[in-house]
Amino acid sequence: LTEDPPVTSPDDNTTSVDPALPSRISQNRRLHEPKAIANMSRFFRGGDDSSTDSSSDEEELYSEEEEEEEQQDQEDSDEEEEEDDSDSDSDDSDGGKKAGASRFLRDASSESEDSEDEERVKVKSAKDKRIEELEATIKLIENGQKIGDWASISTEFDKLNRQVTKLQEGGKTPKVYIKAVAELEEYMNEAIAKQKVTPAKKGMNATSARGLNAVKQKIKKIVKDYQSQIDAYKADKDAFMESEEEEEKPAPKAKKTARFVDTTEEAAVGDDDEGFATVGKGGRTLQFTPESIFKHLRAIMETRGKKNTDKQEQIKIMEKLNEISNTPYQKIRVLLTLVSTRFDLGSGGASYMPVDHWKAAEKELNSLLEVLEQNKDYIVVENAEEWDDDEKPPALEKGQKYIKVPGSIVSYVERLDDELTRSLQNIDPHTSEYIDRLTDEGALYNTIFRGMLYYEYLRKDAELEIPQESINRVVTRRLEHVYFKPAQVVKILEDNCWKNVPSTVESIITPRDQAQDANNLVNVLCNYLFTNAEGILRARAMLCQVYFLALHDEYYKARDMMLMSHLQENIPNFDVLSQILYNRTLVQVGLCAFRQGLVYDAQNTLQEICGSGRQKELLAQGVMIQRYSQVSPEQEKLEKQRQLPFHMHINLELLECVYLTCSMLLEIPLLAQTGSSPDVKKRVISKTYRRMLEYHERQIFTGPPENTRDHVMQASKALAAGEWKKSTTFIHSIKIWDLMPNTEDIKTMLSKQIQEEGLRTYLFTYAPFYDTLAVETLSNMFELDASKVLAIVSKMISHEELAASLDQVTSTVIFRKGVELSRLQSLALTLSDKASALIETNERTLEQRTQGSANAFERQGGRGGRGGRGGARGGNRGGARTGGNPQRQAGGTQFTGGALGAAVRG
Repeated sequence: LTEDPPVTSPDDNTTSVDPALPSRISQNRRLHEPKAIANMSRFFRGGDDSSTDSSSDEEELYSEEEEEEEQQDQEDSDEEEEEDDSDSDSDDSDGGKKAGASRFLRDASSESEDSEDEERVKVKSAKDKRIEELEATIKLIENGQKIGDWASISTEFDKLNRQVTKLQEGGKTPKVYIKAVAELEEYMNEAIAKQKVTPAKKGMNATSARGLNAVKQKIKKIVKDYQSQIDAYKADKDAFMESEEEEEKPAPKAKKTARFVDTTEEAAVGDDDEGFATVGKGGRTLQFTPESIFKHLRAIMETRGKKNTDKQEQIKIMEKLNEISNTPYQKIRVLLTLVSTRFDLGSGGASYMPVDHWKAAEKELNSLLEVLEQNKDYIVVENAEEWDDDEKPPALEKGQKYIKVPGSIVSYVERLDDELTRSLQNIDPHTSEYIDRLTDEGALYNTIFRGMLYYEYLRKDAELEIPQESINRVVTRRLEHVYFKPAQVVKILEDNCWKNVPSTVESIITPRDQAQDANNLVNVLCNYLFTNAEGILRARAMLCQVYFLALHDEYYKARDMMLMSHLQENIPNFDVLSQILYNRTLVQVGLCAFRQGLVYDAQNTLQEICGSGRQKELLAQGVMIQRYSQVSPEQEKLEKQRQLPFHMHINLELLECVYLTCSMLLEIPLLAQTGSSPDVKKRVISKTYRRMLEYHERQIFTGPPENTRDHVMQASKALAAGEWKKSTTFIHSIKIWDLMPNTEDIKTMLSKQIQEEGLRTYLFTYAPFYDTLAVETLSNMFELDASKVLAIVSKMISHEELAASLDQVTSTVIFRKGVELSRLQSLALTLSDKASALIETNERTLEQRTQGSANAFERQGGRGGRGGRGGARGGNRGGARTGGNPQRQAGGTQFTGGALGAAVRG
């Protein structure tokens, strides 16, 4: 819908109307504005006062509706779309929208009212509104300065900076903003100077002090960005502000039209300049060139961490910036910012970083290391100063060797490693997705290796003062990816690492010729940390080496290192992750001892972990939900974050099987030795195993074994009865042994252990029924060599476990009678001990009930007790007997438990 504009005469500034125009407008508005049909007759009334009033009312109706539409259009569209229209469209909108239908029937007498209505319904542009908001914010800052409210000044100053950013998108920085910043800086300097001379008690409060510090930090950076304009303002304030008025005098339409170009034209220009253009909000074209890279990077860094920030869009922009960057410094700056922004995607509420972004970050970090390796003049260090000049890159000054870029390669490497771990923690380990994700560990190991090489290069120059902690952290990460893997896997990882680096590159810590051997690699890495690290890193290196040695069946080396480190005494003082590593190492040492056939050492080592019943929690392989436990959501979240990925788990069923088997081989001979003696409950090796065995013996009916625990319990009963072959069958039928290396060797070792312990159990059980027993008989019974039987029996006799002697001539075992207690004697001693315990319990109970009384059995009040024959009567009430039998004293002084006590004494 278009309307012909009124014709304005330049001489008298009046408006002439086409006679046919009112009818056309009324017809169009009848079609498109049904709400105003009832008022259409007012168009054709006379030009008297009443006509003027009615037309004014109608004009207000239309103007209010049209003003709302105009404001909605301006919020949805950008300033450029308004100004890119032709002059005729602008005139139509100005004439048709801002003037009501009654304007064409007005006379000269109502001209003044018309002008007032035009002023009232005038719609402001988006830029004018933003400038007014800017001035209002500056006014609030000035009010805060008057009362010294630095908290409000800081808040409004942040708001002012956000507003001026929107205004800068369409043109230059407003000079009122420059004026406000200059005045605020002067006021801030005065406040700081005043604060230094003011006593602490009379100074500003904590809120204002925090606001002042916040403004001080922010304004320092802003002053650097607008230093030239601020200096111009301070040189001549009036001339600086007048220049703005002169710039605003030309017609705004022509100025804005000249400033903006067509989207296609800008895109074409961007292609010629090796840049690129993107369409921003409202259809505006944003131009990116190599010269503007630093400006856009600064804008992205300033918006990081703020709400409503589109991280995906920022990543896309930086990917394009990386493509158009043509200097090493530009590439380094872009890659550092890009990797950091990608890591932001994994923070917050997300469970883990998206896989595609992780892989992209890994490639970009490798690209960064490659750029640094190719351009030795540029180094990324943590103690470098930020380069604030966005117009030109830094250059080497006289006497400088390097251009330092602020950043931390080791932090990126650690974050990449942590994100992979979080990903593996949250993926179902029984799916193919987990296997695919696990393959990324090889690429990560290569990145860690290249990071270590880069820090070795930096450490060569002592002037750089690279902290030793940085390279220690990288070496630790490399070690923690190696210590739990078999030697064959470590060799493959190392081969791939050295293939990806040039043949001229050499490592100082792990030379190329020595890194092929896994044992040597772990030893070199650990020794480096022993020498250069302190505290937790050194302890973790020690635990990693012990774990690796135990995994490769070097039990005695692992045991000696563990004992020499004294970590078992200090581990409660370490952090939780180090305690988890200690528990894992302890379990691995126990499993190693079991594979070597050292049953006692294995059971003793595994007792601390397996005897607690909290294997999952102690090994960080699951969260134990205990009854009546009050765990906060934060604690539960921390527990889940500490969990190890599935491929690092130690099989808990295998661990339980090893522990119960070792406990069986130690407990069953002990139970046979003690029998029913009083020491049977005092000498306990494994309470967990005893509890399971007692529960199993209480069962009325025992079916065939179904799980690992049932197999071990059935084997225990058979071993206790001397049926060692049956016990061996039960143990061998456990399928979990197939998970251990050298399964057949493990089963052979277990058979041998069961035969030996079966012999000991048989001798303990049936020794009272023998006078002599031939060694050959025992050898045939348990299928052992005669020399082995003699060795076992001799050891039992020397340890005073068996009351017997060996006859070398006849090769027999001669048992001594009367040394061991019989069954009746054992039961009698047990009864006596229980009776003594009952007496002690009664006396303890009596003392508790009569606590505070001098004589428990004296009569308190009433008649005094009668004395004995020939004795005087108690003088006091309740007095003690003084005559008669002198052995009988007051009650309670010689309490012996009554008849039961007398029986025991007799």
